Amino acid sequence: MDILQKIAQTLLQIKARKPLVHHLTNFVSVNDCANITLAIGASPVMANDISEVEEMVSCASALVLNIGAINAPMVESMLAAGKKASALSIPIVFDPVGVGATRFRTETAERIISEIKPSVIKGNMSEIKVLAGFNSGIRGVDSIADEQDGERAAAVVAEKYSCVTAITGKVDIIARGNQIIRIYNGHQMLTGVTGTGCMTTSLVASFCAVEDYLVSTAAGVTIMGIAGEIAVKQLEPKDGLGTFRMRLFDVISKLTPDDILNYGRVS
Repeated sequence: MDILQKIAQTLLQIKARKPLVHHLTNFVSVNDCANITLAIGASPVMANDISEVEEMVSCASALVLNIGAINAPMVESMLAAGKKASALSIPIVFDPVGVGATRFRTETAERIISEIKPSVIKGNMSEIKVLAGFNSGIRGVDSIADEQDGERAAAVVAEKYSCVTAITGKVDIIARGNQIIRIYNGHQMLTGVTGTGCMTTSLVASFCAVEDYLVSTAAGVTIMGIAGEIAVKQLEPKDGLGTFRMRLFDVISKLTPDDILNYGRVS
């Protein structure tokens, strides 16, 4: 069975099982992350107070940790939730947003990785190159690194931290061990909407709740790319980024296994 067929089958599993996905995520995109989780068929919860995160994650099937808008209390909540999830063998998807931009972000990412050991690390080219130890360019939370050595960076991080690694970009790269998956779906308009990267992380976690982590990571990234392509096709000449954002949710909520097989471009 090829990767697209596995993704298509797993979509049906999510809709049948409705797994609970616990998020400690970016307040800029938290509402969109909750809604994209619902759209794919899973169930979101966004609890972040340290007094309840361990109890909440114990009920979940996957955990998202996203450092897009972190503060010191949130870091402690992330560590507590992550350690509990790890003890219960609940998959953890870590999005190291802006790592390398400030010392606080970099030190936080290093703590989360070393103390929790995420199942999946998903970032842009700059973020993954920083974690790989490569010289990399980053401006705020945006990648300015080039595509060169992307596969090597993903493979280095995957081996170094014993996880699945994803780099989102013009061509998305997924790595685990000696396995590399390349995803060619997507559209430039996805970069114009705040939170599409965070939403992709939520999709990855939704799939990790029911399937192998390599397949799940490819699934979340592929589906966001497919949704971007279909959403653009549905736009009228007068439509802009606001309508495009709305279309993304519509497309993902109505996505079928056949859509994945027909639109997916994965090698």
